[in-house]
Amino acid sequence: MSIQMYDPKREYITHKKAIDKSIAQVLDHGIFINGPEIKELEQKLSIFVNAKHCISVSNGTDAITIALLALGVTTDDEVITVSYSWISTAEVISLIKAIPVFIDIESGTFNMDPDKLEQSITAKTKAIIPVSLYGQISNIDKINMIANKYNIPVIEDGAQSFGALYNGKRSCGLTTIGTTSFFPSKPLGCYGDGGACFTNNDILADKIRAIKSHGGIKRFEHKYIGINGRLDTIQASILNVKMNYYNDTLIKRNNCANYYTNKLHFLQNKGFVLPFIKENRQSAWAQYSILANNKQQRDNIVEYLKKNNINVAIFYPTPLHTQECFSYLFVNSKIPELPITMDICNKIFNLPCYAEFTHEEQDNIINLLRSYLI
Repeated sequence: MSIQMYDPKREYITHKKAIDKSIAQVLDHGIFINGPEIKELEQKLSIFVNAKHCISVSNGTDAITIALLALGVTTDDEVITVSYSWISTAEVISLIKAIPVFIDIESGTFNMDPDKLEQSITAKTKAIIPVSLYGQISNIDKINMIANKYNIPVIEDGAQSFGALYNGKRSCGLTTIGTTSFFPSKPLGCYGDGGACFTNNDILADKIRAIKSHGGIKRFEHKYIGINGRLDTIQASILNVKMNYYNDTLIKRNNCANYYTNKLHFLQNKGFVLPFIKENRQSAWAQYSILANNKQQRDNIVEYLKKNNINVAIFYPTPLHTQECFSYLFVNSKIPELPITMDICNKIFNLPCYAEFTHEEQDNIINLLRSYLI
């Protein structure tokens, strides 16, 4: 049995008739950019998140870029974020010539540690970007409280957490601007690239809409420097279908994660750490993430599983603050010490966890882990 981290074809086969019909409607009307499906999707997403405005964009990376530009972040401004994330979170800060400031994460949730936040705020801090990693939302209440104290906007990077809950409220509707990604392997994925920004602020919403379309407020009138960051209509048509059953998708993702947890107690007896979801949160389960005892053990397990046709992953083996592309930040200063980040990068490995993943496939992984350790 060969197992991939994610197989988008399974969901497509299950809902093929509805998805094909929705795509065909776009092909028939021929409005491939800014077609009616875009507005329909934005309305669905806005209601789901309970945010006043949803603005669809070309991908999750552009969503963060546009959010920063809408907030006026510019050259030499500082943006506090985490080093334990996919590179999009921090590269866009550098791309607009601002300065990423990396702080450490919590060992249990892998999310931004709010206790490390205030000490990193300076007069140059213009935004904070917590990442809701692996599907669980950061400690947003505490982050927002600190941010409000200094009048700093917060952008939630919800690329992996769309649909997750925090005190009954959805990811992407909890901060100044929320962003997400619809990359195919994300909890809500399209069949290419896609993303969205969410906000309750009318002024920011108008600015985001303009920036994603070359800064234009109307055709041939450009108020801002912007980008070509629109979501195409076919991707919106696919997401419209998926939104019709997305609550069921989230239930199945949680069932998949619970099945792992119920069956992997033997790992805990060997010192491994299983995912920890805080009481007031519900994860969207982008992956199921486990900590081994050390790097060598982790690497050996991943190699063993891959030899047995289980394509597990390591998200992320190298923290951002140690990547060559960010070395320019530390020419005249020490590389920050982020001990929790470094420890997690050396120990973590990630198992497939999605709605169409079967218990039989999970049992195959579980049995291989058992046979390796016992």
